[in-house]
Amino acid sequence: MTTANPFIDTYFKTGTLDFLPEGHFIDGAFQRPSHNRTMESLDPGRGEAFGTFTAGTADDAAAAVDSARSAFEKSWRDTAPVERARILQRASELLMAELERFAIVESLDSGKPLNEAMGDTKGAARAFSYYAGACDKLEGASFPLGPNYLGYSIHEPVGVAAQIIPWNFPLSTAARGIAPALAAGCAVVAKPAEQTPYTCLMLAELLSRAGLPNGVFNVVTGTGLEIGDPLTRSTGIDHITFTGSVQTGRKVMQAAAEDITRVVLELGGKSPVIVLEDCDRAAALDGVLGAIFENAGQICSAGSRLIIERGLHDSFLQDLVARTKALTLGHGLRDPNVGPVNSAEHLAKIDGFVSRAKERGASIVAGGNVTTDPETAAGWFFEPTIVDAVAADDELAQEEVFGPVLTVQVAEDAEHAAVLANDCQYGLVAGIYTSDFKTAHRLARTIDAGQIYINEYFAGGIEVPFGGNKKSGFGREKGIEGLKSYCKTKSIAAKIS
Repeated sequence: MTTANPFIDTYFKTGTLDFLPEGHFIDGAFQRPSHNRTMESLDPGRGEAFGTFTAGTADDAAAAVDSARSAFEKSWRDTAPVERARILQRASELLMAELERFAIVESLDSGKPLNEAMGDTKGAARAFSYYAGACDKLEGASFPLGPNYLGYSIHEPVGVAAQIIPWNFPLSTAARGIAPALAAGCAVVAKPAEQTPYTCLMLAELLSRAGLPNGVFNVVTGTGLEIGDPLTRSTGIDHITFTGSVQTGRKVMQAAAEDITRVVLELGGKSPVIVLEDCDRAAALDGVLGAIFENAGQICSAGSRLIIERGLHDSFLQDLVARTKALTLGHGLRDPNVGPVNSAEHLAKIDGFVSRAKERGASIVAGGNVTTDPETAAGWFFEPTIVDAVAADDELAQEEVFGPVLTVQVAEDAEHAAVLANDCQYGLVAGIYTSDFKTAHRLARTIDAGQIYINEYFAGGIEVPFGGNKKSGFGREKGIEGLKSYCKTKSIAAKIS
């Protein structure tokens, strides 16, 4: 394959890239690990390794925490907010200047189409720019205690924050936690997913070039057992931000409880998209399609349940199925509509959900099968899938598949749609398509979710707080709420008469 991009051409010719980082990033530089064990990073589009990275140990995690603690106490927490802002803004500018390089590695490591990886990289740059602007605006409050007293509050950085980053959005999820932590004056130790280590390591080196003092941001790579677990149990960690499964989130919370460490958990989702008869049909079709098939459905907030009003069901589904079957699959660097899923293990999990549905006699109206890259017959792919007439208590309506699988439920009216939307253990986001302003906002109040999208799925951006209710977790990222997650509020009251 020949493209206009030399990095992509090199990859397809050699099977690797020569600028992939090596080692952990600790105390401002790439460091040799405490041993020489490595792990392979796999290209989901080919199903084969394209690089190796360090498989760290608890000793490496401890060294990163010590570096972060020293940098926090000696310099970063007392660095003027305006100076922190300059560094974060410079990081944003560097990310935009190196957009293509980061996006190619992100696509290759995660499998997602290149255009999506470009959008994620731009979003990461926007996160650093947004929080750069917030550094010197983190203001406290004054309390009216009367003429003989002075009462006020200040926001102080919580300390050293651990970031445990998932594989589905490696760079953008890292940025939405790292940027506010640094803006608040915290130091950070990041553990990227073992499936997708590279862009977080690249980001660490970029932040150093942007002027971040040594030790303020550290990255250790390896497995959850050998790196993630020691970080969550470390007495040198003051805050943990974790994005991942409910099962692992529960373990993180239990480990954090041992030392009463603060946590923000963004866990799973089974998010509904309500489509009512009076909707803008074209916008709803676009929204439903993107909500489930972007990143091959591997999004915590994916719109994986279509709840559609009965009178619209047949014609809408006919169009949706036609558009689903027209989607192209392929290697992420060839920028198809839908890329591979991240691993062979995850592909088997998705296939298990759909195979069990078939055994129950489910009405699969599109897709439903494991497949490969049409160009190479390689990689880990699952056909974009739609399952119609799914009962509310069915596994496909209740459990997070985390793949390109859309379940369809029929509602009699808006009130019934709200009941179906809330009949789930998760409460991350929900989408609503209707032209009736009153109905939209009544549903938004009724649905138990952390964020509601009206007439555009994935609306908003870094400015809008994000997080879940119920088993989708707690705490908020993004927006000023996300900045406050990395602060502790101190109140001062003084008698001055």
